[in-house]
Amino acid sequence: MPDGIPAQLFVIRPTCTKKIPREISLRLVSELKSLAEEKDPAFFLKNLHGFDNPPLYSLRIGRYRAVMSVLDDVMIIHVIEIGHRSSVYRRF
Repeated sequence: MPDGIPAQLFVIRPTCTKKIPREISLRLVSELKSLAEEKDPAFFLKNLHGFDNPPLYSLRIGRYRAVMSVLDDVMIIHVIEIGHRSSVYRRF
């Protein structure tokens, strides 16, 4: 992230939140807001192996996971998929 400038935007695909409980989606938004304020949001995420361009990360929210990419040059957090930990990684 360029010189400590916080991420200014996070994007969630609309189809991602339809299949998760409301409580989890509210926690997700809260976590994303706190990530957006960090100098390096990728530091707080788990790096997914095998994805280098762009690198994908995982955010743990209870039994659910959010798979996302962090675009440092334009400071965007893009949530690609949200689902139960037993099935969310099968799509990748």
